[in-house]
Amino acid sequence: MTTTTPTPSVLAATDPADPGPKTTGRRRFRIGAGEQLRGGPFTYLALAVVGVLSVFPLYWTLVAASHDQQRVLDSPPPFLPGGRLWHNLQAAWEQANLGKALVNTLIVAGCITAATLFFCTLAGYAFAKLRFRGRGVLMTAVIATLTIPPQLSVVPLFMLMSDIGWGGKLPSVIFPTLVSAFGVFFMRQYLIEALPYELIEAAKVDGANNLRIVRSIVLPAARPAMMVLGMLTFVQAWNDFFWPFLSLSQANPTVQVALGQLSASYTPDQSIVMAGALISTLPLIVVFIVFGKQIVGGIMAGAVKG
Repeated sequence: MTTTTPTPSVLAATDPADPGPKTTGRRRFRIGAGEQLRGGPFTYLALAVVGVLSVFPLYWTLVAASHDQQRVLDSPPPFLPGGRLWHNLQAAWEQANLGKALVNTLIVAGCITAATLFFCTLAGYAFAKLRFRGRGVLMTAVIATLTIPPQLSVVPLFMLMSDIGWGGKLPSVIFPTLVSAFGVFFMRQYLIEALPYELIEAAKVDGANNLRIVRSIVLPAARPAMMVLGMLTFVQAWNDFFWPFLSLSQANPTVQVALGQLSASYTPDQSIVMAGALISTLPLIVVFIVFGKQIVGGIMAGAVKG
C-alpha cells in the first residue's frame, strides 16, 4: 500500500489558514476601486482648449457689445471690452422692445417646459411600464414623427391658428409644442431601467391607484431625467425663431423675433445687435447657474442607468 504526500501547492489550496499566493494585479484592482482617475497634462490641455473655445463666443459678444459699429468692423477687431456697453444695452432694449419680448419668451418657454415634462413623463411611463394593446405600434408612430420636417406642417398649422383666432397671440406658439416625440422617447427609455416592475406591483398591493403611483413613485424616480429634459426643452423654446416669426406680430414678439427685427435694417448696427444677443443670453446663463447641479446630476444618473 502506497501513500502519496500532498505537494505544498495542494496544502496551500486546502489549508484555510493559509492566505495563498499574493496576486499583485488583484491587489492593485482592490486599491484602485472607487478612486477617481487622474488626468495627465494632455487631459488638462484638451479641457483648457475646449473651455476657451466654448466661452469665446460669449466673450466676443460682450466685447462687440461694448464698442461702436466702426470699432467692431475694424481689422484687426478689438479683443478687450470697451466703454459703450451700457449705451448699447439701452439702445437695444428700446429699439427691439426687449422688455416685452423677454416676458413673452419667459411665458412661452415656461409653459412649454412645464407641459412637456408633465405629458412626456406620463406618456413615457405608460409606454415603459403599462401593458396595453398596440403599445409597440403607437411607440413606433411617435418615433416616426421625428422624421417629419417641421416645415411641412407650417401652412396647415398657420391656417388652424388663424381659424381659431390665435393668430399673432402667444397661444399659437405654446399649444403646438406642448408635447414632443423626443421627450416621450427619452422618458420611456429612462423609466424602463430606473423604475422596476416590483415597485409598481408592491404599490398596487398596498392599494395605490395609478394617480398615487405616478405622484409617489414615478415622478420621484423620473426626477433626474426630467431635469435634463426640462433644460433641453427650455433652451429650445427660448431659442426658437422659425415658428414664432411666422405666427407672432412685430408688436408682440419673442426674444429671437425681436433680435431678428433689430438686425433687419439695411445697415444694422452690429454692436447694438450684439448687445441684444447678450441680453437674450443672460436668462439662460442664470437658469443654468441655478439648476446646473441638478441638471448635471440628472445627466450622470442617466449615464449610469444606461
